[in-house]
Amino acid sequence: MEKLSASLEDYIEVIYNSIKYNESVKAVDIARALHVSRASVTEALNRLSDKGLINYGRYQTITITDMGVKIARDVVNRHSSLSSFFENVLGAAPSDAEENACRIEHIISAELLDRVEAYLKFAQDNPKLVENFKEYYLEYINK
Repeated sequence: MEKLSASLEDYIEVIYNSIKYNESVKAVDIARALHVSRASVTEALNRLSDKGLINYGRYQTITITDMGVKIARDVVNRHSSLSSFFENVLGAAPSDAEENACRIEHIISAELLDRVEAYLKFAQDNPKLVENFKEYYLEYINK
C-alpha cells in the first residue's frame, strides 16, 4: 500500500484512538478533534474507506479494519516515541513536545525513528546513566 498523506494519517490516528478509548467514533467527533469541517471529514473518510482502512457509510458507525489498525498503531507509535524523546530527553514542555511530534511523525525516516526508539530503550534500561546525562545536558542548554 502507498504511504498515506500526513492528513490521512491524522484521521486514522484520531479514529483509532477514539475507538480504542470510546469504542465508537462519529464524523462530528473527528471534525472536532482535528478542527476541520464536516465536509473535509467526509472526504477523508471516503478516501480511507476506498483504501480499505476503515468501514464507513453515511449515518453508520465508523469502524477500522485490521490493516487500518496496523497503520494507525504505527502512526501512534511514531507520535508517542517522538513526544517522549522531546519531553524526556530534550526537556521540552509537554505541549511543545506533543505539537512537534504531531508534525514530525509524518516525515521522519524509519532509520531515524529507530535511533530515537533505541535511545528511549537505552534510557529505560540505564536510568541512572541517562539521568546524569540529562542533568548535565539541561544545565548546558540553560546557560
